[in-house]
Formats: sequence, structure tokens, C-alpha cells
Amino acid sequence: MGRRLGVTQPMLTTIMKLREIHQRCLCEQPLESEHLHWLGKSLDAFLSHRCQSLDEAVGLKFARGGVPWWLEEAQRQRDGALRELASRHFPGLSVSAQASRIRLLALRYAGSAWRFDRERQTPLDGYAGTTHEWLWLAFASGAPMPIGERQLRHIIGR
Repeated sequence: MGRRLGVTQPMLTTIMKLREIHQRCLCEQPLESEHLHWLGKSLDAFLSHRCQSLDEAVGLKFARGGVPWWLEEAQRQRDGALRELASRHFPGLSVSAQASRIRLLALRYAGSAWRFDRERQTPLDGYAGTTHEWLWLAFASGAPMPIGERQLRHIIGR
């Protein structure tokens, strides 16, 4: 059963633009005139009720029944971390065996270390090069974790 992808190339451009504006604001750096004009027009569309949401005003509208842009982005990050975990730590195993091992590790991590790690902005230094490094990245992505073996097989097998 496939899902409708919510993120198009124009949406990726918009997300990158928003991230740049976000970083400049946090660092108290001036915005480029292109960004100022775009942001002003977007806010005007929202404030004048020509758009029903800020997402729509900045161009982040996704197809009905589709995956919202922020969830798709989180799923891509999670899936990349899980594929990296499989390739680095279980390279000689079949996809099914990799999925089984990762599922078990994820369940253990969810019940133990993630309770403390969830508040961290980066993984612990001691996680570097271990399975916990990739599990932390998968859990911290914001996408659902842990996930079932069947979904893991699908992700790893790509």
C-alpha cells in the first residue's frame, strides 16, 4: 500500500528558504531582500485571509490524503538512519535478519536510554560508532519509532 508523497520540489525550496530565514533570525542577521519580500507577501496572504493557514500562505500545501511535509521529512531522516544502521552494523545479514535485529534494538532503546536521550539536541559522545548513534538519529527524527519488522524490511530493502 503506497502513500502519497507530500513534498514536491517547490515545497523543498520553500522549506530551505524558511530554514534560512529561521537561522538568520536566531543569529540576528539581516534577511536578504528576496526573503523579506517573499515573507512579507506570504504573511499578507495569510493576514488578509486569502489563505487559510500559514502553510498554505508560504506554499506548503500537500495533496488531500497525503503526508504532511514535516512528517515526510522526519520519515526520510528516520529511514536514512535505519538504513545506515543496517549497513554499518549488520552488513552480512539478510534484510529480514537485519530488520529483526534492529526491531529488537529499537524496542530495548525505547524502553531504556531514549527516556533520557529524548531531551538531548545531539547524541551522547559515547554513542559515536555504535548502534545507539543511529537509533538516536531515528528516534530524534520525529517520525514514529519503534516500527514493526515488516516496515523495517521495506525501509532497509530500498
